[in-house]
Amino acid sequence: MIRKIMLLALAAAMFSTPALAASAVSSDGYYKGIRLAGKVKIVNSFPDIKVQIVNSFPDLKVQVVNSFPNAVGQWQIVDSFPDFTIQIVNSFPDIKIQMVNSFPGVAR
Repeated sequence: MIRKIMLLALAAAMFSTPALAASAVSSDGYYKGIRLAGKVKIVNSFPDIKVQIVNSFPDLKVQVVNSFPNAVGQWQIVDSFPDFTIQIVNSFPDIKIQMVNSFPGVAR
């Protein structure tokens, strides 16, 4: 009986692990229907996305640009008329980003 319970627990852990390891950002650069490119406003409360800036293992590599933020991972920081808003947090982020100077996009 105990062996059956342990096998069920092991099977449940095996099937739930890939869901935890999957990236929050889709392969085409979306998070919950928000395309991660464009004009971004940094806010202190009620963001569309909570982000944590990391140096390794990001979900998305972000390049800050001054104009034409068309590609996924290219963000233009603005004060008005943003495409989406972010809040920078130290823990419990929705996505993790790494700031880069070139080759922005979904981290593989």
